[in-house]
Amino acid sequence: MCRTSLWGAAGFLGCAYFAWVSFQRVAHNELTWPHDLWTAATYVVWIVLLGTLAIDTRCLRERFFFGILLINFLIGFGMTLWRTISQADVRTARLATGALWTLAAVASLTTVGRKQTQSQK
Repeated sequence: MCRTSLWGAAGFLGCAYFAWVSFQRVAHNELTWPHDLWTAATYVVWIVLLGTLAIDTRCLRERFFFGILLINFLIGFGMTLWRTISQADVRTARLATGALWTLAAVASLTTVGRKQTQSQK
């Protein structure tokens, strides 16, 4: 991402979309959260991938971006495992994940149009 503007812009668009989805669910009072094994397994795959990407990159802006996404997916995984969660807690989680998606979108924009330098490694 720090080497090409395309990935930063794509990260922004993807994260902005998921932020919009999160906030729309709250606005329309759609406060369900999936609690199936398949969803939990999907979260685990994403957590491993994002953790690896966060560790593997040398660009601090990219590391910050992947770290935000990692936290977001850890929250989602926890919510998937928590079967007795109240509607109020699901609403709070949806707002929190929407805020994290928004923060990740902004973080991805910091990589647009900037080449990686030695001081950023």
